[in-house]
Amino acid sequence: MEKARIFVQGIVQGVGFRPTVYRIAHKMQINGYVRNMGNIVEIIVEGSEHEINAFINNLKENKPPISEITTLVIEWLEHDVQSEFNDFVILESLENFSGSSVIPPDIATCDNCMEEVFNNLDRRQKYPFIACTDCGPRFTVISSIPYDRVRTSMSDFPLCEDCTVEYTDPEDRRYHAEATCCPVCGPEVFLYKEEMIKYDNPVKEASKLIDEGNILAVKGIGGTHLVVKTTEDSPVEELRKRLGRYNQPFACMSPDVDTIKTFAEVSDNEKTTLTSRRRPIVVLNKNNNYFLSPSVSPVLHNLGVMLPYSALHHLLFTYTNEPAYVMTSANIPGEPMLIDNKEIISKLDGIADYYLLHNRKIVNRCDDSVVRFRGDDMAFIRRSRGYVPEPYDFTKIASDINVLALGPEIDVTFSLLKEGKCYVSQHIGDTTKYETFRYLENAVDHMMNITKTESVDVVACDLHPMFFTTKLAEKMGKDLGSEILKVQHHHAHAAALCVDNSVDELICIAADGVGYGDDGNAWGGEILLSHGSSYKRLGSLMQQNMAGGDLTTKYPARMVMSMLFKHIATDDLVDLMKTEYIEYFKHGNIEVDLVAKQLQQNFNTSITTSTGRVLDSISTVLGICGKRTYEGECAMKLESAAYYGKDTLEIPIEIDKSPINGMETLNTSKILISALEMKQNGGKIANIAVAAQKALALGLAEMAINAADKTGVKIIGGSGGVFYNEAISVTVKKAVESAGYNFVQHKNTCAGDGSVSIGQAAIAAWKSKGI
Repeated sequence: MEKARIFVQGIVQGVGFRPTVYRIAHKMQINGYVRNMGNIVEIIVEGSEHEINAFINNLKENKPPISEITTLVIEWLEHDVQSEFNDFVILESLENFSGSSVIPPDIATCDNCMEEVFNNLDRRQKYPFIACTDCGPRFTVISSIPYDRVRTSMSDFPLCEDCTVEYTDPEDRRYHAEATCCPVCGPEVFLYKEEMIKYDNPVKEASKLIDEGNILAVKGIGGTHLVVKTTEDSPVEELRKRLGRYNQPFACMSPDVDTIKTFAEVSDNEKTTLTSRRRPIVVLNKNNNYFLSPSVSPVLHNLGVMLPYSALHHLLFTYTNEPAYVMTSANIPGEPMLIDNKEIISKLDGIADYYLLHNRKIVNRCDDSVVRFRGDDMAFIRRSRGYVPEPYDFTKIASDINVLALGPEIDVTFSLLKEGKCYVSQHIGDTTKYETFRYLENAVDHMMNITKTESVDVVACDLHPMFFTTKLAEKMGKDLGSEILKVQHHHAHAAALCVDNSVDELICIAADGVGYGDDGNAWGGEILLSHGSSYKRLGSLMQQNMAGGDLTTKYPARMVMSMLFKHIATDDLVDLMKTEYIEYFKHGNIEVDLVAKQLQQNFNTSITTSTGRVLDSISTVLGICGKRTYEGECAMKLESAAYYGKDTLEIPIEIDKSPINGMETLNTSKILISALEMKQNGGKIANIAVAAQKALALGLAEMAINAADKTGVKIIGGSGGVFYNEAISVTVKKAVESAGYNFVQHKNTCAGDGSVSIGQAAIAAWKSKGI
């Protein structure tokens, strides 16, 4: 008789892995045991070599659907003829272990559970918190490891007799389902307005209140949503008024794909993603029959939609005929999503009319994930609920260094690299806000705790000296005795792209709003040769002045004047602004004159190569959007205008040599002037928008191709928030591939700043290896 110890790593905790091992072993009449050991599941089995190998193959083929085996190691042990075990058992988790633990993300309620919810004879009928080993909250309820019920917020709810029978039966679907519960022993949902309101069915009453036009705060799995109906303008507009968010698109939730298809286009890939167990928000194009309130997603050609991912959500839709509800994160602008009942009630006072709350503690807040397709390619806009904290595999980069990477400043995530696994946090947000900065600090502490990370070799951060994340890195580096590594923003973008595509070298088109450059200027339209921990800047958009610095990001008409200043006589430029664009200047004629003087005297101006500022300027010149009220607004509205246009116009591109550093530079002023002239000559705005975006994309692509030709690098990639723009992404891809190069984009990471921390961690790891 042989004996083997099997070590399994991956997503194997909280996903029904041990019960599956137990059932397979019993079916094959193999004795031994299985237990959790942090990030490892240990299995001891006895049998013939053939039986043990058959057991391993069976396990690989029949593992739980939401588990993932990344490593399986077999250690053959010395054996006697005498068997050590009389049965196969599941042992208690080992608490004293070394190594990190891979915690699964929150998982949408499975079909089996939903059948029970809608079965009038089932004891869990209409129960909002139903869960099993195949579904339910994980990351949002865990406080420490190993992942057992006593270390989750479910410990507040001792199991009743019926649930205990299920929980302790290895043959049951709820065996060691840590979030399992029922109406007898589990959390309760209730309505609140000034005090708790008694209803036999508070969820049904909540749906009724929403349908009557009320604004509800609904506490869910990882946070709270503000919810209103979508078929009338007034509730949506009232929500906008109360929040002070007058233009930013709201995400919404719809009961099923068929209903979504009544107002939006859904491709096969989009359907697969919508219905996946991860349930992200998917940005979809509105269809020709779109009938929801225009206020849901003002002016834009698309909107974010998700399907229900908890029984509570499903139940809300059983009591309404509404095709969709707005489901937007309930938070004060710039602050984290609310999770505590008292804070929800106090901070949303004057915003929500009623509150649908529950008494289960949310340990880790986790915003909804957001994805978008560019053609057939999916892109993360925000990687959070449903994905976090699944780690990225860094074993081919480094397995012997611990790195904490704190990301940029606004769209922040952080990353923790340990033992070849890179754990990326949920969406944190804008760390210039005190509450969000504190959230970052707490989330870092929690991630280090659940991964059992006691020391860090390197703390990586952005190059910008004034970012709060940079200052935190300096403090943490000192406290932990760690090296501090400051990483250029766009190099981090390129590195994240490398990680996503399993390469360590490429030509990266880094196109976004802003990133602190090596020269102290604001970069954002760069051609970089990225190789491991080093990079070289080979091209960029032409340098432009920004009159008033960051004011140009909010009032892009200032950027328009900056870009046109050297190409149009000052008096003519001032007259143009006063006659055609005066509504875009907060202080009217006086401000136009002041901006002209700033440019003449080169006073209170800064320098940028930002692609975002160019897109904003084009949007302003075409009269599409002249004031930013949310991140990326002007560029997003430009894309939507172009979506309805035709490719009938052409704007020539001009690539010059920079007089400053000799690099190739794309003349963006010429593109803006061409767009302006086309508009003045009566061109159709949508068609001009198409031409301007295309010119910018082709100019970036040509510089990248030239850089690849000179360096011999065969792969070109695109990163930065501009690559969420489908038209620009597709145009660049076609141009690059037509030139014979392989074009890569982000697939499992964010093109925007949400994956900067991954790039920082990779650069630190490569640097440690001398790459």
